[in-house]
Formats: sequence, structure tokens, C-alpha cells
Amino acid sequence: MDFFETLKARHSIRKYVEGAKVEESALTAILEACNAAPSAGNLQGYRIIVVRSDDQKSAVAEAAYGQTFITNAGVLLAFVADFSVSAERYGDRAQLYAIQDASIAATVACYAATDLGLGTCWIGAFDDDQMAKVLGVPEGSRPVAVIAVGKPDQSPSGRSRRPLDDIAREGKYDGPGFGGA
Repeated sequence: MDFFETLKARHSIRKYVEGAKVEESALTAILEACNAAPSAGNLQGYRIIVVRSDDQKSAVAEAAYGQTFITNAGVLLAFVADFSVSAERYGDRAQLYAIQDASIAATVACYAATDLGLGTCWIGAFDDDQMAKVLGVPEGSRPVAVIAVGKPDQSPSGRSRRPLDDIAREGKYDGPGFGGA
């Protein structure tokens, strides 16, 4: 699949084929893509927790305010910002950079999975403390996102997006809208 086709093909999937596992080779390819993602100072200030067991998926869903649809995904990938990795080099900005690193890697996971014919859904609504407990996240780290990955059991159509000249501005925040070439 062409990169721009992959971008257009990605949609949030909330229905997965029940019992369909994510092949180990596909999971490895997704994780390798995450490992290649850009990060501040190439420090990769994050961890990825692979959640496969039904019990842990249920606990993650509960921490995610009852988003039980994720329990049917083949696997969950939890992206956790590890502040200690960036702290020595970046001091006060370490937390921001670790959160950015985890977010970039999670985004790459979504597109890599789409390219492999899998569906994903970004889960960002959750109780931070409860999610940290479920995932065994230590002090000094923070869950950022959980990506549900599985064989899609739906084909949602694209949603409308804001006009480009509304989100892209020339020169400053309130500058004129980007007109393109």
C-alpha cells in the first residue's frame, strides 16, 4: 500500500472479528515500525506493553471507562512515557518529550497496522492511576495511549475533516490560512 493510501485507509475500528489473533509476524512488524519512529534525541522515551490475555484486556477496558469493545481486539498496545529516559538530557522538558515520543510511536503503530490490513483504535480516555496499576507502570512513567489492534469487523466510511486552511496557518497562529500550491 502506498503511504498516502494508508493514511486515507486508516479509521478508528471499534468492531473486531472475535477470537481473531494478530499474527506474531504482523505484531513484530508493527513494533519494529514503532522502534523506527522519530523521538527526541533518538532516546525513545517510552515503553510499549503488549497486552494479550483476556483478563488483562478486560482490566484495561475497565480502566478506560468501560470501553469494552477493546476486549475483542487481538492485542492491545499500551504506550507509556518513561520520563527517566529523557530526564538527564532534557531536564524540565523531559516529560513533554517522553509523551511526544510515546504519541509518535503510537501513531506509527496505527498506520503500520493499517498497512498490514489490520484495524486500530486509539484509546486516550482512561483513568491514569487505574491504567498504570493494570499495566504495572512505575512512578516516573505515565500511560499515554492504548492502541487496540485486530482484524476489523467493520468498514467505516471516512469522516469529514476541517478545511486545510483552517488548521494550517501562514507564519503565526492567527495568520492567513494555508493556500497550498
